[in-house]
Amino acid sequence: MVENSKNRQELGISIDVLPRNSSDLFDEDGRVKRTGTVWTASAHIITAVIGSGVLSLAWAVAQIGWVGGPVVMILFSLVTYYTSILLCACYRSGDSVTGKRNYTYMDAIHSNLGGIKVKLCGVVQYVNLFGTAIGYTIASAISMIAIQRTSCQQSNGDKDPCHVNGNPYMIAFGAIQIIFSQIPDFDQLWWLSIVAALMSFGYSTIGLGLGISRMVDNKEIKGTLTGVTIGTVTPTEKVWRTFQSLGNIAFAYSYSMILIEIQDTLKAPPAEEKTMRKATLISVAVTTLFYMLCGCVGYAAFGDSAPGNLLAAGGFRNPYWLLDIANLAIVIHLVGAYQVYCQPLFAFVEKEASKRYPESKFITKETKIHIFPGSKPFNLNLFRLVWRTVFVITTTLISMIMPFFNDVLGLLGAIGFWPLTVYFPVEMYIVQKNVPRWSTRWVCLQVLSLACLVVSVAAAAGSVVGIITDLKSYKPFKTDF
Repeated sequence: MVENSKNRQELGISIDVLPRNSSDLFDEDGRVKRTGTVWTASAHIITAVIGSGVLSLAWAVAQIGWVGGPVVMILFSLVTYYTSILLCACYRSGDSVTGKRNYTYMDAIHSNLGGIKVKLCGVVQYVNLFGTAIGYTIASAISMIAIQRTSCQQSNGDKDPCHVNGNPYMIAFGAIQIIFSQIPDFDQLWWLSIVAALMSFGYSTIGLGLGISRMVDNKEIKGTLTGVTIGTVTPTEKVWRTFQSLGNIAFAYSYSMILIEIQDTLKAPPAEEKTMRKATLISVAVTTLFYMLCGCVGYAAFGDSAPGNLLAAGGFRNPYWLLDIANLAIVIHLVGAYQVYCQPLFAFVEKEASKRYPESKFITKETKIHIFPGSKPFNLNLFRLVWRTVFVITTTLISMIMPFFNDVLGLLGAIGFWPLTVYFPVEMYIVQKNVPRWSTRWVCLQVLSLACLVVSVAAAAGSVVGIITDLKSYKPFKTDF
């Protein structure tokens, strides 16, 4: 029993909290009563999903054309929805209403699969979350640069490229994240998620409207059935770009690694699985509609020359004020999305540290600070302050070293898509529901998993080739956008 407990601590698995008596203040597991609803869960998911990924979809569609683009987006949405439903069923072990809760994605892996798969999942999940923070830092800097560029071009004319160094903006975004990273846990982020979700709708709608306006001005729908043509790029470049576009679209739908954490914020009754199914349907349907509109309208407006970042890479130049509003909305959204993605990683490190060094006051002591007279006290923890600050500084530095927006997004999508969105949910569902080996359902689930593995490998290869190509003409910390 002692050995079992020790193993759980080494793997960063949550240890149950001793139950308390007051059912009005605490849930059956002894934790503070959860208050999340289908709408707050939908807001968390939309905040996580409709992020910087939407800005690269026009470029992704341009690589595979009018036939492949919409089909691939719909397929990714269906796979994401289906595997998310499988994952929802794994929040509680055994009974979906009274079974033991799994507080994190890794808890669910431990309860259903165990062994080496727990460590593999942890490595993939947290590397992906770390990489996502880097991607969002790059995207926010590009949008802040776009705001400065529009001001420059208003003064100097559209022909002036107005190159801007992105490092100060990445540092500014990092400074903001250091402040927001001191929010102790996920459940206190609901307001930030709702603001961020509204911002995502705002800039997506602006991008959509500008795309439609460009189509009207062009008096034609640009693009081809198969995307960028051979001749414009070499046959080899066409293949790698096609693979990279798959990674970009996969990244745009990536949120499975935080689904269990979001589900753990939901109140019951109704059963958390039932609520999460509704939230998943709402959020995936909304994001797919936006993705189809933004990706396809962007491609129709620009054709094969669609920019890698629809709103900030020089695609649109007028009206200046509307572009500035859109890019400001992107920055606000990414501030929230960064936190939604990083909170599970923060929680993992802090739980692991408190279990390993329970006597350390530096790690466990909470100091109450009244920021404003009469306000609720803020709990300051020195370890949380230092560790989260170091994390943000690290992601900011890496962003400054490798600011390759599309390539980074493609690689992140490829790394996380198969293991986190498909493989582990499928394997956990098979165990949870006792699906017989070689039954029709088992075979279909394995075929789905294998097909998605092939897509992930291809997307990763395309993105790595893109990064290698970019590095040939790049000087660290000296890149102008």
